[in-house]
Amino acid sequence: MLKGIHLLLTYKCNFECDHCFLYSSPRAEGTMTLPEIRKVLDDACHIDGVEMIFFEGGEPFLYYPSMLEGIRIARDMGFDVGIVTNAYGAISADDAQVWLRPLAELGIANLSISDDSFHYGDDEDNSAKRASKAARQLGIPTSTICIQKPFAESMPGEGQDKGTPVIGGGALFKGRAVEKLTAGLPRRPWYELTQCPHEDLESPSRVHVDHYGHVHICQGLSIGNMWKRRLSRLALEYDAGSHPICGPLADGGPAQLVRQYNLEHEDEYVDECHLCFLARRALIDRFPDYLAPRQVYGLADE
Repeated sequence: MLKGIHLLLTYKCNFECDHCFLYSSPRAEGTMTLPEIRKVLDDACHIDGVEMIFFEGGEPFLYYPSMLEGIRIARDMGFDVGIVTNAYGAISADDAQVWLRPLAELGIANLSISDDSFHYGDDEDNSAKRASKAARQLGIPTSTICIQKPFAESMPGEGQDKGTPVIGGGALFKGRAVEKLTAGLPRRPWYELTQCPHEDLESPSRVHVDHYGHVHICQGLSIGNMWKRRLSRLALEYDAGSHPICGPLADGGPAQLVRQYNLEHEDEYVDECHLCFLARRALIDRFPDYLAPRQVYGLADE
């Protein structure tokens, strides 16, 4: 089932972006220790099919020594490794080279760098661009993540979906984006939101693991806690139909989640993520083991 394990090395970030679906900020708590990283990687070795380990956050480079050691351990175990970063440390071309050279020596498979107005405004001479250039020079496979402020694209002109709003920009409407980015956007009737367009809830190919042990199938939607039950067991035993949140979502999307638990709701939402996030937040006290951590929902920290 699983091909990738993504370590949420930390929820802390030097930025506090409006589109962040983890509510990351300089004040966010929850950073993995080296023993926790080792435990995740040791257990990943017992899951047939896992090939890729990602280090992300938050901003994983805030804890560079732990990240670097975790990457070394993962590479020694035979895993490919990727990183997601905003590249804040590439404050000059020389700094970018020094910052990234150890990663090149370890042979990481992917460096995904956030470079957009949420992170750097209109600055064309920024750390992300310096890091991208240095990575290419060092032979590190590199890609760019660019999220724009959401905007309404043209509507489909014919067929069943005629008149359905199409939102451009790449933001996912969960986390802080629900609070900051949904105003003024076209909306759809809640009962039309009948699927999850982003995750394979019945047979996920990757999960995220955080400091608290939560194993996320989608950020804030946990299939269990690996500090209580091994990740390999959680992966083997996972069944969407028996999960109180994934079951309704797989059956009929966020609209079914609303129906099954008789949730109060608005008439319209921007998209599936928008309704799903708010429905899950409404259920967080009822299902605290499956909707966690609370900080991902903009609520009190663990």
